[in-house]
Amino acid sequence: MKQAQHCQVTHDKITANPKFQELVKKRTAFSWTLSVVMLAIYFGFILLIAYGKSFLGQSLSGGVTTVGFPIGVGVILSAIALTGIYVRRANTEFDELNRQILEEAR
Repeated sequence: MKQAQHCQVTHDKITANPKFQELVKKRTAFSWTLSVVMLAIYFGFILLIAYGKSFLGQSLSGGVTTVGFPIGVGVILSAIALTGIYVRRANTEFDELNRQILEEAR
């Protein structure tokens, strides 16, 4: 019972900390921004497939590789890049805020 009370007190300290509110707000906003960017890229590609078949089917240099192939690869690489951007920010700014919050809760 005593440990449960300690956990509750720690939880209350963390959630009441203004830095925690800042962390939640920043992380949520950043996550939604990256999600919207990725969805725009993905659905833009799908719309291009639906309405720009002739464009995507054009040969790049007279060979078998079409314009659609590098665009598709670009969609995949953009997902990897956006993930990298999130991880970099999470490992720097978000982790530092998290460390400060936990330190203050002790």
